[in-house]
Amino acid sequence: MVSSEQRRRQLAREKYERQMERRVEAQRKRRQRNIVSGVVAGVVVAAAVGSWAGGVFDSDKKPAAQAAPTTAASPTAAAAPVKGCTTPAAGQPNGKQFKTEPAMSIDTKANYTMSLDTSCGKVTIALNAAKAPHTVNSFVYLAGQQYFDHTKCHRLTTEGIYVLQCGDPTGSGSGGPGYQFADENLTGATYPAGTVAMANAGAGTNGSQFFLVYKDTQLPPNYTPFGKITGGLDVVQNIAGGGVQGGTGDGAPNANVVLNSVTTAKG
Repeated sequence: MVSSEQRRRQLAREKYERQMERRVEAQRKRRQRNIVSGVVAGVVVAAAVGSWAGGVFDSDKKPAAQAAPTTAASPTAAAAPVKGCTTPAAGQPNGKQFKTEPAMSIDTKANYTMSLDTSCGKVTIALNAAKAPHTVNSFVYLAGQQYFDHTKCHRLTTEGIYVLQCGDPTGSGSGGPGYQFADENLTGATYPAGTVAMANAGAGTNGSQFFLVYKDTQLPPNYTPFGKITGGLDVVQNIAGGGVQGGTGDGAPNANVVLNSVTTAKG
């Protein structure tokens, strides 16, 4: 025979277990929503009047900037030395802002490559102009403006979502070029290792923040895939191996990863 006290304890235990299950599920959904944010919630790209900060590949919109991963990296935190990384080239981001998306100037039938000369090594990316023309056009334009030069990759995620987020001239997860553009290439989008995709703060809020996937990652098809790493995936994996500042799974990388220069080329 179960006493009233035993029954009370059983009900209390079951209630606690339900609460914990709901909490774990909420944390799981929040983490997934925030990844490539939530730059990137920062993943990343919000408007000049939005703020980039959030989960992996998402950008949290805030009333005055762009967004990035949910856990925005601190631009003042000290980075630990990581083997293979060197002192960044001298210089500062130019901080240029633009009122509108650049006019289409690329040949959507041509091949384009983007080269990231980082303080931790070179990464080469094949851009998909056919399936993400506005995205590629924006990167070609911004690279030509030296917009990305001397900018820091501000966010690294190492638990569940495996990305390095870059493209914010403020290095804080709250910057962008001043304009936004629509999502592209989302139908059936997946994010295996080597994928390069846009971070955002919601539908149609792409700006300049992007993420590099260094290990197969499960994400909803909400982040425009616009390129594939063809050289230097080991560089990104080495950065990831250095871990996150503070020992967490989402934040500023220990490696001081700076894009010394970013260039694009046709052909």
